[in-house]
Amino acid sequence: MYTEYYGFSAKPFQLSPDPRFFFGSRAHTRALSYLRYGLSQGEGFIVITGGIGTGKTTLVKSLFQELDSSQVIAAQLVTTQLEADELLRSVVASFGLPYEGIGKATLLKHFEDFLRSHARQGRRVLLVVDEAQNLPSKSLEELRMLSNFQIAETPLLQSFLLGQEEFRHTLQDPSMEQLRQRVIASGHLSPLNESETRSYIEHRLHVVGWDGWQPTFFEEIFPAIYQITQGIPRLINVFCDRLLLYGFLEGLREFTPAAAEVVGRELNQGREEGTHAVSSGNRSLLRVSHAMEQRIIELEEAMESLLQHPEWQEAQLERMERRILQLEPAVKVLRRQLADVVRRMDEKNVDEDSPDEADTREQSLT
Repeated sequence: MYTEYYGFSAKPFQLSPDPRFFFGSRAHTRALSYLRYGLSQGEGFIVITGGIGTGKTTLVKSLFQELDSSQVIAAQLVTTQLEADELLRSVVASFGLPYEGIGKATLLKHFEDFLRSHARQGRRVLLVVDEAQNLPSKSLEELRMLSNFQIAETPLLQSFLLGQEEFRHTLQDPSMEQLRQRVIASGHLSPLNESETRSYIEHRLHVVGWDGWQPTFFEEIFPAIYQITQGIPRLINVFCDRLLLYGFLEGLREFTPAAAEVVGRELNQGREEGTHAVSSGNRSLLRVSHAMEQRIIELEEAMESLLQHPEWQEAQLERMERRILQLEPAVKVLRRQLADVVRRMDEKNVDEDSPDEADTREQSLT
Protein backbone atom coordinates (compact mmCIF):
# COMPACT_ATOMS: atom_id res chain seq x y z
CA MET A 1 0.00 0.00 0.00
CA TYR A 2 1.95 3.02 1.26
CA THR A 3 5.32 1.54 0.21
CA GLU A 4 4.49 2.07 -3.46
CA TYR A 5 2.81 5.40 -2.83
CA TYR A 6 5.96 6.79 -1.20
CA GLY A 7 8.40 4.90 -3.43
CA PHE A 8 9.87 2.71 -0.70
CA SER A 9 11.51 -0.60 -1.51
CA ALA A 10 10.02 -2.21 1.63
CA LYS A 11 8.15 -1.35 4.82
CA PRO A 12 10.55 0.81 6.86
CA PHE A 13 8.88 0.15 10.20
CA GLN A 14 8.10 -3.54 10.16
CA LEU A 15 7.85 -5.18 13.59
CA SER A 16 9.80 -8.36 12.80
CA PRO A 17 13.51 -7.97 13.69
CA ASP A 18 15.66 -7.31 10.62
CA PRO A 19 19.41 -6.64 10.94
CA ARG A 20 19.26 -4.34 7.91
CA PHE A 21 17.51 -1.79 10.09
CA PHE A 22 19.87 -2.00 13.06
CA PHE A 23 20.42 1.49 14.46
CA GLY A 24 23.48 2.11 16.55
CA SER A 25 22.29 4.32 19.36
CA ARG A 26 24.74 4.89 22.18
CA ALA A 27 23.26 2.06 24.27
CA HIS A 28 22.89 -0.35 21.33
CA THR A 29 26.42 0.28 20.09
CA ARG A 30 27.78 -0.39 23.58
CA ALA A 31 25.74 -3.60 23.89
CA LEU A 32 26.94 -4.81 20.49
CA SER A 33 30.52 -4.11 21.60
CA TYR A 34 29.96 -6.28 24.66
CA LEU A 35 28.73 -9.12 22.47
CA ARG A 36 31.73 -8.79 20.15
CA TYR A 37 34.02 -8.72 23.15
CA GLY A 38 32.39 -11.88 24.43
CA LEU A 39 32.96 -13.59 21.11
CA SER A 40 36.61 -12.60 21.16
CA GLN A 41 37.00 -14.14 24.62
CA GLY A 42 35.21 -17.35 23.70
CA GLU A 43 34.08 -18.10 27.25
CA GLY A 44 31.68 -17.13 30.00
CA PHE A 45 28.32 -15.42 29.82
CA ILE A 46 27.38 -12.08 28.31
CA VAL A 47 24.16 -10.57 29.69
CA ILE A 48 22.12 -7.99 27.79
CA THR A 49 18.94 -6.64 29.36
CA GLY A 50 16.38 -4.12 28.23
CA GLY A 51 12.72 -3.21 28.42
CA ILE A 52 10.11 -4.68 26.10
CA GLY A 53 10.63 -3.49 22.54
CA THR A 54 14.08 -1.96 23.05
CA GLY A 55 15.68 -4.06 20.28
CA LYS A 56 17.40 -7.00 21.96
CA THR A 57 16.49 -9.51 19.23
CA THR A 58 17.48 -7.14 16.41
CA LEU A 59 20.80 -6.62 18.19
CA VAL A 60 21.51 -10.36 18.19
CA LYS A 61 20.46 -10.81 14.58
CA SER A 62 22.89 -8.04 13.66
CA LEU A 63 25.64 -9.91 15.48
CA PHE A 64 24.70 -13.17 13.73
CA GLN A 65 25.26 -11.47 10.38
CA GLU A 66 28.87 -10.84 11.35
CA LEU A 67 29.58 -14.45 12.32
CA ASP A 68 31.71 -16.68 10.15
CA SER A 69 29.84 -19.99 10.07
CA SER A 70 33.11 -21.80 9.49
CA GLN A 71 34.34 -20.48 12.86
CA VAL A 72 31.23 -20.16 15.03
CA ILE A 73 28.18 -22.42 15.26
CA ALA A 74 25.37 -20.35 16.74
CA ALA A 75 21.81 -21.09 17.80
CA GLN A 76 19.14 -18.92 19.37
CA LEU A 77 16.67 -20.20 21.94
CA VAL A 78 13.53 -18.24 22.81
CA THR A 79 12.53 -19.43 26.26
CA THR A 80 9.30 -19.69 28.15
CA GLN A 81 8.86 -21.21 31.62
CA LEU A 82 11.19 -24.13 30.92
CA GLU A 83 12.23 -26.40 33.74
CA ALA A 84 15.80 -27.71 33.80
CA ASP A 85 15.18 -30.94 31.83
CA GLU A 86 12.97 -29.13 29.31
CA LEU A 87 15.65 -26.49 28.88
CA LEU A 88 18.30 -29.11 28.10
CA ARG A 89 16.06 -30.65 25.44
CA SER A 90 15.38 -27.21 23.96
CA VAL A 91 19.09 -26.38 23.84
CA VAL A 92 19.89 -29.69 22.16
CA ALA A 93 17.04 -29.21 19.68
CA SER A 94 18.14 -25.64 18.85
CA PHE A 95 21.39 -27.07 17.50
CA GLY A 96 19.48 -29.62 15.45
CA LEU A 97 20.35 -32.64 17.57
CA PRO A 98 17.85 -35.47 18.17
CA TYR A 99 16.18 -35.22 21.58
CA GLU A 100 12.92 -37.18 21.53
CA GLY A 101 12.73 -40.22 23.79
CA ILE A 102 16.28 -39.78 25.07
CA GLY A 103 17.25 -39.72 28.77
CA LYS A 104 19.09 -36.77 30.29
CA ALA A 105 22.43 -38.59 30.68
CA THR A 106 22.38 -39.61 27.01
CA LEU A 107 21.35 -36.10 25.94
CA LEU A 108 24.30 -34.61 27.83
CA LYS A 109 26.66 -37.16 26.28
CA HIS A 110 25.42 -36.42 22.76
CA PHE A 111 25.68 -32.68 23.36
CA GLU A 112 29.21 -32.98 24.73
CA ASP A 113 30.21 -35.09 21.70
CA PHE A 114 28.70 -32.37 19.48
CA LEU A 115 30.73 -29.66 21.24
CA ARG A 116 33.95 -31.66 21.12
CA SER A 117 33.49 -32.49 17.44
CA HIS A 118 33.25 -28.79 16.52
CA ALA A 119 36.17 -27.92 18.81
CA ARG A 120 38.38 -30.46 17.01
CA GLN A 121 37.47 -28.74 13.74
CA GLY A 122 38.41 -25.35 15.14
CA ARG A 123 34.87 -24.10 15.61
CA ARG A 124 33.27 -22.58 18.70
CA VAL A 125 29.65 -23.06 19.73
CA LEU A 126 27.50 -20.11 20.79
CA LEU A 127 24.09 -20.31 22.44
CA VAL A 128 21.91 -17.20 22.59
CA VAL A 129 19.08 -17.45 25.12
CA ASP A 130 16.32 -14.90 24.56
CA GLU A 131 13.67 -13.96 27.15
CA ALA A 132 15.98 -15.30 29.88
CA GLN A 133 13.85 -13.64 32.58
CA ASN A 134 11.35 -16.47 32.09
CA LEU A 135 13.77 -19.16 33.26
CA PRO A 136 13.47 -20.60 36.77
CA SER A 137 16.61 -20.66 38.93
CA LYS A 138 17.17 -24.38 38.35
CA SER A 139 17.11 -23.84 34.59
CA LEU A 140 19.69 -21.06 34.85
CA GLU A 141 21.82 -23.41 36.93
CA GLU A 142 21.47 -26.01 34.15
CA LEU A 143 22.86 -23.45 31.70
CA ARG A 144 25.78 -22.80 34.01
CA MET A 145 26.48 -26.52 34.22
CA LEU A 146 26.55 -26.78 30.44
CA SER A 147 29.34 -24.19 30.44
CA ASN A 148 31.48 -26.72 32.35
CA PHE A 149 32.19 -28.72 29.19
CA GLN A 150 35.88 -28.12 28.45
CA ILE A 151 38.92 -29.44 26.59
CA ALA A 152 42.20 -28.65 28.33
CA GLU A 153 40.53 -25.84 30.32
CA THR A 154 39.11 -24.35 27.12
CA PRO A 155 35.30 -23.90 27.34
CA LEU A 156 33.35 -25.61 24.58
CA LEU A 157 30.16 -23.57 24.93
CA GLN A 158 29.60 -19.85 25.27
CA SER A 159 26.22 -18.32 26.15
CA PHE A 160 24.64 -14.90 25.67
CA LEU A 161 21.65 -14.23 27.92
CA LEU A 162 19.06 -11.68 26.78
CA GLY A 163 16.28 -10.66 29.12
CA GLN A 164 13.93 -7.97 30.26
CA GLU A 165 14.83 -5.62 33.08
CA GLU A 166 13.71 -7.99 35.84
CA PHE A 167 16.44 -10.43 34.79
CA ARG A 168 18.97 -8.06 36.35
CA HIS A 169 17.28 -8.58 39.71
CA THR A 170 17.20 -12.34 39.19
CA LEU A 171 20.96 -12.39 38.76
CA GLN A 172 21.41 -10.54 42.06
CA ASP A 173 19.80 -13.35 44.01
CA PRO A 174 22.29 -15.09 46.35
CA SER A 175 21.56 -18.42 44.62
CA MET A 176 22.96 -16.97 41.37
CA GLU A 177 26.44 -16.34 42.78
CA GLN A 178 28.15 -19.04 40.69
CA LEU A 179 26.48 -17.83 37.49
CA ARG A 180 27.35 -14.20 38.26
CA GLN A 181 31.02 -15.17 38.60
CA ARG A 182 30.97 -16.38 35.00
CA VAL A 183 29.43 -13.21 33.55
CA ILE A 184 32.32 -11.43 31.83
CA ALA A 185 30.29 -8.43 30.60
CA SER A 186 26.76 -7.06 30.84
CA GLY A 187 24.88 -4.23 29.20
CA HIS A 188 21.46 -2.64 29.36
CA LEU A 189 19.40 -1.29 26.44
CA SER A 190 17.61 1.91 27.39
CA PRO A 191 15.04 3.73 25.21
CA LEU A 192 16.31 6.24 22.65
CA ASN A 193 16.55 9.89 23.59
CA GLU A 194 14.77 12.56 21.55
CA SER A 195 17.68 13.14 19.16
CA GLU A 196 18.21 9.40 18.65
CA THR A 197 14.50 8.93 18.00
CA ARG A 198 14.70 11.25 15.01
CA SER A 199 17.89 9.59 13.76
CA TYR A 200 16.30 6.17 14.18
CA ILE A 201 13.28 7.14 12.09
CA GLU A 202 15.38 8.72 9.35
CA HIS A 203 17.78 5.75 9.34
CA ARG A 204 15.00 3.24 8.71
CA LEU A 205 13.50 5.44 6.00
CA HIS A 206 16.87 5.74 4.24
CA VAL A 207 17.29 1.95 4.28
CA VAL A 208 14.18 1.60 2.09
CA GLY A 209 15.18 4.36 -0.31
CA TRP A 210 13.86 7.57 1.22
CA ASP A 211 15.52 10.59 -0.40
CA GLY A 212 15.08 12.83 2.65
CA TRP A 213 12.45 14.90 0.89
CA GLN A 214 9.43 12.85 -0.22
CA PRO A 215 7.53 12.42 1.98
CA THR A 216 8.53 15.45 4.02
CA PHE A 217 8.61 15.31 7.81
CA PHE A 218 8.24 18.66 9.53
CA GLU A 219 10.84 19.40 12.21
CA GLU A 220 8.19 19.64 14.91
CA ILE A 221 6.86 16.11 14.30
CA PHE A 222 9.89 14.35 15.78
CA PRO A 223 9.46 15.74 19.34
CA ALA A 224 5.79 14.77 19.07
CA ILE A 225 6.67 11.19 18.11
CA TYR A 226 9.18 11.01 20.94
CA GLN A 227 6.60 12.17 23.47
CA ILE A 228 4.12 9.54 22.27
CA THR A 229 6.56 6.60 22.06
CA GLN A 230 9.04 7.57 24.81
CA GLY A 231 11.85 6.46 22.50
CA ILE A 232 11.00 2.74 22.62
CA PRO A 233 11.97 1.33 19.19
CA ARG A 234 9.03 -1.06 18.89
CA LEU A 235 6.54 1.67 19.74
CA ILE A 236 8.25 4.00 17.26
CA ASN A 237 7.82 1.30 14.59
CA VAL A 238 4.13 0.84 15.43
CA PHE A 239 3.48 4.58 15.43
CA CYS A 240 5.40 5.42 12.25
CA ASP A 241 3.88 2.50 10.36
CA ARG A 242 0.43 3.78 11.26
CA LEU A 243 1.49 7.35 10.42
CA LEU A 244 2.57 6.35 6.91
CA LEU A 245 -0.63 4.37 6.40
CA TYR A 246 -2.64 7.40 7.51
CA GLY A 247 -0.66 9.56 5.08
CA PHE A 248 -1.38 7.17 2.23
CA LEU A 249 -5.11 7.08 2.97
CA GLU A 250 -5.27 10.87 3.25
CA GLY A 251 -3.02 11.48 0.25
CA LEU A 252 -0.39 13.30 2.32
CA ARG A 253 3.08 14.14 1.07
CA GLU A 254 3.98 16.08 4.20
CA PHE A 255 3.72 15.03 7.82
CA THR A 256 3.03 17.67 10.46
CA PRO A 257 2.49 17.46 14.23
CA ALA A 258 -1.24 17.54 13.48
CA ALA A 259 -0.94 14.21 11.64
CA ALA A 260 0.98 12.75 14.56
CA GLU A 261 -1.77 13.92 16.92
CA VAL A 262 -4.47 12.21 14.84
CA VAL A 263 -2.54 8.93 14.70
CA GLY A 264 -1.78 9.15 18.41
CA ARG A 265 -5.49 9.47 19.20
CA GLU A 266 -6.30 6.48 16.98
CA LEU A 267 -3.69 4.33 18.68
CA ASN A 268 -4.85 5.34 22.16
CA GLN A 269 -8.44 4.54 21.22
CA GLY A 270 -7.34 1.13 19.92
CA ARG A 271 -5.45 0.42 23.15
CA GLU A 272 -8.48 1.36 25.26
CA GLU A 273 -10.76 -0.91 23.21
CA GLY A 274 -8.20 -3.70 23.40
CA THR A 275 -7.96 -3.32 27.17
CA HIS A 276 -11.74 -3.42 27.46
CA ALA A 277 -11.90 -6.59 25.36
CA VAL A 278 -9.30 -8.30 27.53
CA SER A 279 -11.03 -7.29 30.75
CA SER A 280 -14.28 -8.69 29.31
CA GLY A 281 -12.90 -12.20 29.26
CA ASN A 282 -10.67 -12.43 26.18
CA ARG A 283 -7.37 -13.17 27.90
CA SER A 284 -7.62 -16.63 26.37
CA LEU A 285 -7.30 -14.98 22.96
CA LEU A 286 -3.92 -13.55 23.93
CA ARG A 287 -2.81 -16.87 25.38
CA VAL A 288 -3.76 -18.75 22.21
CA SER A 289 -2.04 -16.13 20.06
CA HIS A 290 1.13 -16.45 22.13
CA ALA A 291 0.98 -20.26 21.91
CA MET A 292 0.64 -20.03 18.14
CA GLU A 293 3.65 -17.71 17.93
CA GLN A 294 5.71 -20.21 19.91
CA ARG A 295 4.68 -23.07 17.62
CA ILE A 296 5.65 -21.04 14.54
CA ILE A 297 9.03 -20.20 16.09
CA GLU A 298 9.61 -23.89 16.78
CA LEU A 299 8.70 -24.75 13.18
CA GLU A 300 11.19 -22.17 11.89
CA GLU A 301 13.90 -23.57 14.18
CA ALA A 302 13.19 -27.10 12.95
CA MET A 303 13.41 -25.97 9.33
CA GLU A 304 16.72 -24.20 9.94
CA SER A 305 18.09 -27.30 11.64
CA LEU A 306 16.93 -29.45 8.75
CA LEU A 307 18.78 -27.27 6.26
CA GLN A 308 21.95 -27.19 8.36
CA HIS A 309 21.95 -30.87 9.28
CA PRO A 310 20.38 -33.01 6.52
CA GLU A 311 21.72 -36.12 8.24
CA TRP A 312 18.99 -35.65 10.88
CA GLN A 313 16.26 -35.24 8.29
CA GLU A 314 13.99 -37.99 9.58
CA ALA A 315 14.00 -36.75 13.18
CA GLN A 316 13.45 -33.14 12.17
CA LEU A 317 10.60 -33.93 9.77
CA GLU A 318 8.92 -35.86 12.55
CA ARG A 319 9.37 -32.88 14.87
CA MET A 320 7.88 -30.49 12.30
CA GLU A 321 4.86 -32.72 11.72
CA ARG A 322 4.20 -32.80 15.45
CA ARG A 323 4.47 -29.00 15.75
CA ILE A 324 2.03 -28.54 12.84
CA LEU A 325 -0.46 -30.87 14.53
CA GLN A 326 -0.12 -28.80 17.70
CA LEU A 327 -0.60 -25.58 15.73
CA GLU A 328 -3.89 -26.57 14.07
CA PRO A 329 -6.01 -26.62 17.28
CA ALA A 330 -4.57 -23.24 18.30
CA VAL A 331 -5.57 -21.76 14.94
CA LYS A 332 -9.15 -23.08 15.31
CA VAL A 333 -9.49 -21.65 18.82
CA LEU A 334 -7.99 -18.33 17.73
CA ARG A 335 -10.47 -18.05 14.86
CA ARG A 336 -13.39 -18.69 17.21
CA GLN A 337 -12.08 -16.13 19.71
CA LEU A 338 -11.53 -13.51 16.98
CA ALA A 339 -15.02 -14.08 15.61
CA ASP A 340 -16.40 -13.57 19.12
CA VAL A 341 -14.45 -10.33 19.59
CA VAL A 342 -15.60 -8.99 16.20
CA ARG A 343 -19.21 -9.93 16.97
CA ARG A 344 -19.17 -8.13 20.32
CA MET A 345 -17.48 -5.06 18.85
CA ASP A 346 -20.15 -4.96 16.13
CA GLU A 347 -22.85 -5.17 18.79
CA LYS A 348 -21.14 -2.37 20.73
CA ASN A 349 -21.02 -0.19 17.60
CA VAL A 350 -24.71 -0.83 16.90
CA ASP A 351 -25.59 0.19 20.47
CA GLU A 352 -23.55 3.39 20.14
CA ASP A 353 -25.20 4.24 16.81
CA SER A 354 -28.75 3.70 18.06
CA PRO A 355 -29.29 7.26 19.43
CA ASP A 356 -28.20 8.81 16.13
CA GLU A 357 -30.46 6.48 14.20
CA ALA A 358 -33.35 7.42 16.49
CA ASP A 359 -32.70 11.14 15.89
CA THR A 360 -32.70 10.54 12.14
CA ARG A 361 -36.04 8.74 12.31
CA GLU A 362 -37.55 11.57 14.41
CA GLN A 363 -36.37 14.18 11.92
CA SER A 364 -37.83 12.24 8.99
CA LEU A 365 -41.20 12.04 10.77
CA THR A 366 -41.34 15.77 11.39
